[in-house]
Amino acid sequence: MTDNATTAKDEDLVKNIELVWRSIDALCGALMESEWKTSTDCPGWSVQDQLSHLAGSESSILGEPRPDHTPNDISFVRNEIGRKNEVLVDWRRPSKGSVVLEEFRDVSARRLALLKAMTPADFDQATETPIGPGAMRDFLAIRLFDAWVHEQDIRRALGKPGHLEGPVAQHSLDRMFLAMPFIVGKKAEAADGASVVFHVVWPAGGPAGSTVAVVVVGTRAKEIEPPPSPSVELTMDLETFTCLGCGRWDPAEVLRSDKVKIDGDRVLGERVIARMSFMI
Repeated sequence: MTDNATTAKDEDLVKNIELVWRSIDALCGALMESEWKTSTDCPGWSVQDQLSHLAGSESSILGEPRPDHTPNDISFVRNEIGRKNEVLVDWRRPSKGSVVLEEFRDVSARRLALLKAMTPADFDQATETPIGPGAMRDFLAIRLFDAWVHEQDIRRALGKPGHLEGPVAQHSLDRMFLAMPFIVGKKAEAADGASVVFHVVWPAGGPAGSTVAVVVVGTRAKEIEPPPSPSVELTMDLETFTCLGCGRWDPAEVLRSDKVKIDGDRVLGERVIARMSFMI
C-alpha cells in the first residue's frame, strides 16, 4: 500500500467520524426534555446518558480533567471500563439534555479540528485502544464504531430509525464481522471443522447484503470464503446483528421472535446466537 493510499483511508476515517457526529447532532437537536430521559437498550442508560458518554469520552481525549465523582448506582456495570464510563455519565445526569448536547457540539467540533490536522505520522502513532495496543487510526476506528452503536441505541429508544446504511454503517458492520471468529471458536466452542456463515440483510433500498463465514480449524476459528455446505447459516437484519453483537437484546427473545433464520445445525446456530455479545 502506498503512502497516498494510506492517507486517503485515514482521511475517510475522519470524514466518517464527522458524519456520525453530525448525524447524532441532527437526531438530538430537536428533542424535548422528556425524550432525553427515555430509557435505551444499553443497561442503565437513557438517551441523555448515551450522549453524555460520547461527550465525556471526547472531552477526556481532549485532556480535560475527569470529574471527581462517585456514582450512586453501578449495579448494571460489568467491568472497569464500564465503571470509568459511568463516572462521566452519572456526573452529567443532573444537567438538562440540551446542556449535554451543547457540550457534545463543543467537544466534537474541537476534536474534529484536531483530527483534520493530523498527519500520516499522527495516524501511525502507537497508542492504547480498548482492545489492546495499536496505532492511532485503530483507536479512531473504534471510536467511530462506538459512536454509531450509541446513535443506534438512541434511535431505537426514540423510534427514529436511520443511518443503517452508508459508509459509517458499513464500517461498523466490518468491525463486528472481525469479532465473529472469536464468537464461533471461543465463546460458542464450535467443534473442529464446523463452519458458520452469517448473512446480514441491509434495510430496503440499501446494499443487497453482507456475508462473513467462519470455520474452526483445531481449536481456532478463522474467516474464510463462504463454503458450499456450511454447518449452519444465520440470516438476520443489520439491527438484529448489531443488537446481538453489542449485547443490547436478549438472545432468547430474539430467537423466539424469529428475527434470525437458522439453516443447518440448529443446536450450533442457537449456541452462536446465545453467545454473540462481544462488546466490552
